[in-house]
Amino acid sequence: MAGPPKLCSSIHGGKSLFPFPASSSSLLAKPIFPLNAYTGSALSTGGLSCRHGLWRRAGGLKCRATSTPASVQPVTDGVVVEDKSKENLVSGDSIRRRFIDFYASRGHKVLPSSSLVPDDPTVLLTIAGMLQFKPIFLGKAPREFPRATTSQKCIRTNDVENVGRTSRHHTFFEMLGNFSFGDYFKREAIKWAWELSIEEFGLPADSVWISIYEDDDETFKIWHEEVGVPVERIKRMGAEDNFWTSGPTGPCGPCTELYFDFHPEKGIGEVVCISLILKSYYLFHCLPGNVGVGGTCLLVPFHFLWFLSPLNVDLQDLGDDSRFIEFYNLVFMQYNRKDDGSLEPLKQQNIDTGLGLERLARILQKVPNNYETDLIYPIIQKASELANVPYHGADDKKKMQLKIIGDHMRAIVYLLSDGVLPSNVGRGYVARRLIRRAVRTGRLLGIKGDCKGNIEGAFLPAIAETVIEMSTSIDPEVKVRASRIIGELQREELRFVLTLERGEKLLEQMLSEALSSAKKIGRSSCLSGNDLFLLYDTYGFPVEITTEVAEEKGVEIDMEGFYVEMENQRRQSQAAHNVVKLDVENGGDLAEMVADTEFLGYDTLSTKAIVQSLLLNGKPVLQVSEGNEVEVLLNKTPFYAESGGQIGDRGYLYITEDQSERTAVVQIQDVKKSLGSVFVHKGTIKEGVLEVGKEVEANVDPKLRQRAKVHHTATHLLQSALKKVIGEETSQAGSLVAFDRLRFDFNFHRPLVDNELDEIERLINGWIGDATLLHTKVLPLTDAKKAGAIAMFGEKYGEEVRVVEVPGVSMELCGGTHVNNTSEIRAFKIISEQGIASGIRRIEAVAGEAYIEYINGRDSQLRRLCSTLKVKAEEVTTRVDNLLEELRAARNEVSTLRAKAAVYKASIIASKVVSIEASSPIRVLVENMDDVDAESLKSAAEYLVDSLQDPAAVVLGSTPDEGKVSLVAAFSPGVVKLGVQAGKFIGPIAKLCGGGGGGRPNFAQAGGRQPENLSSALEKARTDLLSVLTEKSSQ
Repeated sequence: MAGPPKLCSSIHGGKSLFPFPASSSSLLAKPIFPLNAYTGSALSTGGLSCRHGLWRRAGGLKCRATSTPASVQPVTDGVVVEDKSKENLVSGDSIRRRFIDFYASRGHKVLPSSSLVPDDPTVLLTIAGMLQFKPIFLGKAPREFPRATTSQKCIRTNDVENVGRTSRHHTFFEMLGNFSFGDYFKREAIKWAWELSIEEFGLPADSVWISIYEDDDETFKIWHEEVGVPVERIKRMGAEDNFWTSGPTGPCGPCTELYFDFHPEKGIGEVVCISLILKSYYLFHCLPGNVGVGGTCLLVPFHFLWFLSPLNVDLQDLGDDSRFIEFYNLVFMQYNRKDDGSLEPLKQQNIDTGLGLERLARILQKVPNNYETDLIYPIIQKASELANVPYHGADDKKKMQLKIIGDHMRAIVYLLSDGVLPSNVGRGYVARRLIRRAVRTGRLLGIKGDCKGNIEGAFLPAIAETVIEMSTSIDPEVKVRASRIIGELQREELRFVLTLERGEKLLEQMLSEALSSAKKIGRSSCLSGNDLFLLYDTYGFPVEITTEVAEEKGVEIDMEGFYVEMENQRRQSQAAHNVVKLDVENGGDLAEMVADTEFLGYDTLSTKAIVQSLLLNGKPVLQVSEGNEVEVLLNKTPFYAESGGQIGDRGYLYITEDQSERTAVVQIQDVKKSLGSVFVHKGTIKEGVLEVGKEVEANVDPKLRQRAKVHHTATHLLQSALKKVIGEETSQAGSLVAFDRLRFDFNFHRPLVDNELDEIERLINGWIGDATLLHTKVLPLTDAKKAGAIAMFGEKYGEEVRVVEVPGVSMELCGGTHVNNTSEIRAFKIISEQGIASGIRRIEAVAGEAYIEYINGRDSQLRRLCSTLKVKAEEVTTRVDNLLEELRAARNEVSTLRAKAAVYKASIIASKVVSIEASSPIRVLVENMDDVDAESLKSAAEYLVDSLQDPAAVVLGSTPDEGKVSLVAAFSPGVVKLGVQAGKFIGPIAKLCGGGGGGRPNFAQAGGRQPENLSSALEKARTDLLSVLTEKSSQ
């Protein structure tokens, strides 16, 4: 047989022919001979000749050597030795630019990073470069360009506990990517990835390994036969590693990954040779080293070809972080997984790739981990300076802590910049946890206050300034928002320090209870895993400090239980936040059948249109009859579809016969966009039948449209007024433009005071009175931004954008509908201002017709109030103040009378006191005072404990209202000295009534919701009080 034999893995698709693994002891049944004993004689003369990467024939023996030769240049300290002349080309910014330029020169559209807040309800944060292209991959948005390249900022927190511990884990990272939307596929993606890595970035070819999906022979052939990667550096891996899925169903496909080998001098691992001499087959197992030069090899004979393994050589473990790092992943999105698990080819095959910027920077900058690249290390240096802990002189623990701060500060700054403010829910909780983790880590490092003399100040803002200074090439908007970022960070840190201090007090209480409980049951004390996790997660209390304090008190800790709680949270976080869900639905097919809708609504409110498609219960139909709800797709429309905060238009579709008779009427209640730019008109068939292909007359309700236009332009004026009154750093965080009102959410840390609200209204109404003509124009996005146009929150923009300008007042990118002149707004009024989340305020306002309705409604209410109070409008406030004062006086009088009545009743029941004989008799009184209110009950208890001689204990209960219980306990100093405290005693009693409470040692109040249990609860209180006081007094 001439020429090199094919690999068995290629012949048999990677399926092993052995009924047992190659490492099985069965392979060693025959005598084993060291190969190096023959290297100078028998084997060399008999015809064996092995060379790296080559197959040779000599005397009938075919041999494949898979051991790396010694000629590979070793690395120093696990990093690449690099030519210093290229040092200026390996900065993080240069790598990013070179990647983008590489693909731009190959026809890729360069797009900016999208926000960390994705326009996708299935994920909290942007976790991958492909997320902004998800609608295109699904065929739900038009393909405006066949290929694209980006540098995407990403956040992932599912492995936050590994940050600082490993060389490569981060919460914030940049993903460089090139994407193909039905354009090029495997061959181009693979060849360009290799060219970029080897020729552009200069990686040594023999230091790059490849992983492929185990059954992907096409990819193997491209890498090996066309690119020229030796077989021994291509590793087939299973679906868990090299088959990408978006979920149980949906787009999926194999992937291939590029790994960098920091230690190529360690070799490949094994040498496999096959001998055909005398129909005997031999496996030469060689340990790392060179064939014939120090390598240790074993010769194993086999006698049956059909038992031969397909050269399933145990290559090096690519998961070994000490030697390898994956830096480039190519996903071949070529299948759709159906509900039954079967795969069908996608109509459009796509490419989705990701190259980790921090990982490639580590390789090219010859540093031992990602944190010491110029992308992160300046942040670490700043933290090191504040902590007075030199990084390179620090121990491993302190280095890890500095790395955590370096990583988290990047995530925190970019989250805050993109409008994610700390809160206890959703993405706000992610920001809050990262800030708290950075704060407590800084405290562990010894950072106190703001490091400028203020011991109660915040230190994170000083580190954030470094991150902001480094942000220009990543996101230039960060510097614009710097003051807001710093302010929010400072407020959150100072709030958390108070929380942390509360955690310290809670820990002291937990330890005390653990010791007390252990003493009672005679076991060693232990702090539960649940308590540990509560301190760590809710109060940000470091486990290390909890452990140290507990050991000082002689309390053990349940670390196993803590890890269980941590793992539960990690799984929930990973499940909720780190999967990009893609589904191939009917929408993909519909996109091929229906063209984009032509929007005419800027210029007209009525037009003739053709019904392109009808959807009944989400399914395409040819006609819909009267009474049914329907979704109508037209070829063109005057109806505005909901976007940019503005709700969709309302109106009617008519089918007219003989130019006069209406045969069908459809009432449109809403319009939304789908599949990119397809307008979906949602309505009800009021008359007749609507059919696909029919011509309809589409009419928008003009009055409702005018209301929307007024409120939308007023929203632009509101944003400008806010920037003038409270500061340019404020920005939009959401909006609603409705027919009856407008709503505007914005970033600000405190409520607006009355004079600020008044000034905002004054500015806006002044602009309205100026009767300024609006200008609208379409510009390239870059030109619009250069002109100073503000982007609306949550809106996506194409290459060309619509700019709406109120000259001298505002200029925004906006696709909404607006008035022609500010005078059309007529008037503006703020109706409410409130906080909706930490750092987020909301203003609701009315303008135009809605303003008149609001004022008329208020006027009507005022007239009724004047009639009731029998005063003029200007006298209402004075009259109401007088009435309130009279009401307060009357309530005080009633309260005083009730207290006196309760005291009188208490003086009567004082005769029921029970005495405990002791050196000083203890008087105990437990009674039900019927319907006495809580304040009067308190007065009665205070009277009784004062009138009875010390020591005395009083417990009273009552049912002041239906479904309510009041309890009070008053103990004199003598009782408290015995170790019986009112606050601790009353709690368990209140639980019997379905409530709780507590207070001071001498006085406590409680409540409940089960009056029917009051009698038994008081009886329990009497029994327990007599028992404990008898016991205490006898000691």
